[in-house]
Amino acid sequence: MQLRFTPEKKRRKQLDAAEKLFAIIDKDKEYPYEFVCFRITGFQPKSEIENELIKGDELLEDLRIFIFKLSGKLARPVTEQSEKIHSIKELAKTAGVSTKTIYRWRKQGLIGRKYIFDDGIRRLGFLQSTVDEFFATHPELAGKAKNFSRLTDRQKQQIVKQAVKLATGTNLSRHRIIDKISTKTSKCHETIRYTLLNYENEHPDKPISKKSAGVITPAQSAEIYRLYKQGCSIKELMARFERNRSSIYRIINRRRAKALLGRKIEFVPSDEFTEPDVKERILAKPIKKSEQSVLENVEPIKLTGSSLSEYLRTLTDAPVLNREEELELFRRYNYLKFLACQLRDGIKLSNVSGIMLKSIESYLAQSDEIKRQIIEANLRLVVNIARKHTLSGANLLDLVSDGNISLMNAVEKFDYSRGFRFSTFASWAIAKDYARKIPDHLGQLDKATKASLASIHREMKTEDVVDFAAIERAHHSLAQVIKENLTEREQYVIMNRFGLVGPPVKKETKTLVQIGSELNLSKERIRQIELIALQKLRQSLSPEEFELLTG
Repeated sequence: MQLRFTPEKKRRKQLDAAEKLFAIIDKDKEYPYEFVCFRITGFQPKSEIENELIKGDELLEDLRIFIFKLSGKLARPVTEQSEKIHSIKELAKTAGVSTKTIYRWRKQGLIGRKYIFDDGIRRLGFLQSTVDEFFATHPELAGKAKNFSRLTDRQKQQIVKQAVKLATGTNLSRHRIIDKISTKTSKCHETIRYTLLNYENEHPDKPISKKSAGVITPAQSAEIYRLYKQGCSIKELMARFERNRSSIYRIINRRRAKALLGRKIEFVPSDEFTEPDVKERILAKPIKKSEQSVLENVEPIKLTGSSLSEYLRTLTDAPVLNREEELELFRRYNYLKFLACQLRDGIKLSNVSGIMLKSIESYLAQSDEIKRQIIEANLRLVVNIARKHTLSGANLLDLVSDGNISLMNAVEKFDYSRGFRFSTFASWAIAKDYARKIPDHLGQLDKATKASLASIHREMKTEDVVDFAAIERAHHSLAQVIKENLTEREQYVIMNRFGLVGPPVKKETKTLVQIGSELNLSKERIRQIELIALQKLRQSLSPEEFELLTG
């Protein structure tokens, strides 16, 4: 954009500088934007992107387009040039290759500019010195071009005859037929392919083989992918659809890529994810897979009275996560999806990498396993919240099923970096969904449902007794630590703020305003006292005890 306002003489120098820069770029390295700008213009940029790094392969492609566009605006007649200028067709004829090969060479470093040829049309052209330099840098390409000889009509007829004979006398794929003819005639694969393709275009009523040389249909592609997912081997697919191995893999990988591109991947971003060595820090420990997943028994069934009782018994074996374990799981969960999204941005359907797809699928599979662990650890929470909403006449069986879905959605939205427990966020999300789904005018429960609820409540009551006893012991322990480490005013704030006054099971908390009114202090002053007291307690309590107090 800036070069549009640069004098033509200066732009020509910058075009030369861009070509020289193109010649020294290594595709496997990275280059700062400041370096690129200085080499082309001679000026150092003063902008926010001056420290941006550009990958070598991307820079080569950008420079190629830059040179092509800038030379188009500066195009001069070929007659004014001091050396020979080759058009694409002329260079292909001289080198003995196809025009397609010339375009491929451009991506390998052959630099071209636009010139005005004798017919007055701007076309891409190549200086003789540029061509010589390219062949000097790529002698293997020069050797192939030198040894190339154009096929005579007789040679073309012999190639067609060999192809017809192999197609009718064997079960070889078209690709293998071309390979065999290429080996026998010492002609390149592409030359054989074009010869056969041109023959079939000129004689549409005389196909060389029954096997289609065209692109496979979308219906066939979908069927190949479906069978592959069902466990059908590659050899079976090759025989069934009459395709070679590379074609089958290409079709499968393209379908895998489309599935990944269409998948919704949500994660909570963090600045930590872009830090050096973050991958080793976060993914150092492998995730343990649970032997039997409770979640598999929950999603997405509708629970009946008998199945709910059986389901509740499975929750006694559900894992329990402390604050540190929960934080680490959410951190890893979101980072894995961050990595998957980063890799997915590089997917190109025209050239799909199976290794890249495997990495993305692996990251997503690991994140799914973590999500399963988090959900299993919070299934009891859903039942406890659902029980409270049966007072409105709602069916507990439906509430548990709906609550599990709300729990799964909450995992996607939870921001672990804020320091809150997931149970707090999930409780809010589940209750909010219940409030939206449960109408105020639900009828009375029938006798069967009442009997089922009574049985379930007895089971829950029995289970809760054990938990309450543990809470009672922890409650006394907390009270003792608070008494020993805090002033009287700090004790009063903490005890009332976190509901440590009265029965431990039924917490009765007070707001900052309520406590401030009782102590004749402002709300902000109570907040300060609370923070100071919590800092003292963090040093005196174990992580589990501190979690019990604040969670």
